[in-house]
Amino acid sequence: MDKKIEEKLSALDPRFKKKIQDLFESINESVSMLYDAAIHDEKTGLYNNKFFETVFEMEAEKAKRGQQKLSLIMTDIDHFKKINDTLGHMKADELLKRLADVIRKQIRKSDIACRFGGEEFIILLPETNLDKAKKFAVRLKTAIHADPILKKNHVNVSGGISQYKDKEPRKNLKERVDKALYKAKEGGRDRFEVMK
Repeated sequence: MDKKIEEKLSALDPRFKKKIQDLFESINESVSMLYDAAIHDEKTGLYNNKFFETVFEMEAEKAKRGQQKLSLIMTDIDHFKKINDTLGHMKADELLKRLADVIRKQIRKSDIACRFGGEEFIILLPETNLDKAKKFAVRLKTAIHADPILKKNHVNVSGGISQYKDKEPRKNLKERVDKALYKAKEGGRDRFEVMK
């Protein structure tokens, strides 16, 4: 609690002081919970797109100033509509969560993974060049194939990979990674493609 508030509370009756301290703690806890809910996707627990865009803007500015390399990966679950239709929406949601867990285990603390759309995920890799991003994609694909629940339910992903180019608008990087994703889909799925 703030030192100034503590000083003001010290003059109060101890019982009243305790009630105010409890109220402050409750408010702080509520604000923390609200913030957490505001930046995370409810279904997967990954960050949401709004939070991603905020961090993406900051990381792109660092890359623009030449302070770091920045790569982006976009993934999409292959044949997700078929999974939804055959297994049902509840099971499909469980598989989304499971895939999010696998992604979460593969990323570094500095990486930002978010649910981008229905069955799309986007992973921001600060301080990562294209070669390292490709290696990450291989590790991610291996982890997805190794997960017993995803394997049992035939969950695979296609993905696009790209790296930030000097002083380009952020949308260009997102468009390239999206094109790479569609190239992976057209190339047979369950693969990652690079767009330079």
